[in-house]
Amino acid sequence: MKRIKEYKKLFNIDGEIDLKQLKTTYRNLIKECHPDKFQDENEKAIVEQKSLRIIDAYHFLISIAPETKAANLDEYLITTSESGIASFKHKGLLLEITFLDGTTYEYFGVDKNVVQKMINSDKIYRFAKRNIFNNYLYRKSKKDLEQV
Repeated sequence: MKRIKEYKKLFNIDGEIDLKQLKTTYRNLIKECHPDKFQDENEKAIVEQKSLRIIDAYHFLISIAPETKAANLDEYLITTSESGIASFKHKGLLLEITFLDGTTYEYFGVDKNVVQKMINSDKIYRFAKRNIFNNYLYRKSKKDLEQV
């Protein structure tokens, strides 16, 4: 959740993510801090790091935008209803679930109490289906995208 707030702040987004506005803001930010505009090596290195952060934030925000989620909803529903859980990892408030079909999703804001209840449940998949899949902000993981 901290990452989401940080990236939204970088792009001056208060509410829901609008892809058209996000793209415009992204282009303007990249123009401002493009490394080729700077001659000094120190400035160039700093700006290069900032531009990499902007690029990462842009791709992250696109992946959680309502339009992106709506476009990929059918695939998500098939995965979460037909494929079991192969493995999962929890760190902080991020729960990463890899499904048997090889797809990986990240769920944001999942605290350790919910994960502990999932671990202790008789049927982990059923618990996740009822309590996690449709209750938390999610995105398809980069890990999954790299495997394609």
